[in-house]
Amino acid sequence: QVQLVESGGGLVQPGGSLRLSCAASGSIFSIDAMDWYRQAPGKQRELVAASRSGGNTNYADSVKGRFTISRDNAKNTVYLQMNSLKPEDTAVYYCFAEVRQYGSSYRYWGQGTQVTVSS
Repeated sequence: QVQLVESGGGLVQPGGSLRLSCAASGSIFSIDAMDWYRQAPGKQRELVAASRSGGNTNYADSVKGRFTISRDNAKNTVYLQMNSLKPEDTAVYYCFAEVRQYGSSYRYWGQGTQVTVSS
């Protein structure tokens, strides 16, 4: 079993910054994907930023140029630096990981962390 523990959410004013962290622990051979999703009230969960073990990253158009995803593979941790935050970024942010264990790949989700952008 693998646990994903997120931290760093909170309340911030428009234009402010937050940094989210997600640490994976448990029986991990390697981690192929570590991504961030978000879900706003009444909306579907959407991909915000994706990172792959080879270093590739991808972003939703709505956050390009404002958010940066990064990974510390030695610590099995992924970060999301969020700058120039807007009210429409308000959502619960979820960490997702695709983990190699025992010769197969398994998908895991974190519990979510609330990000609220409001004056």
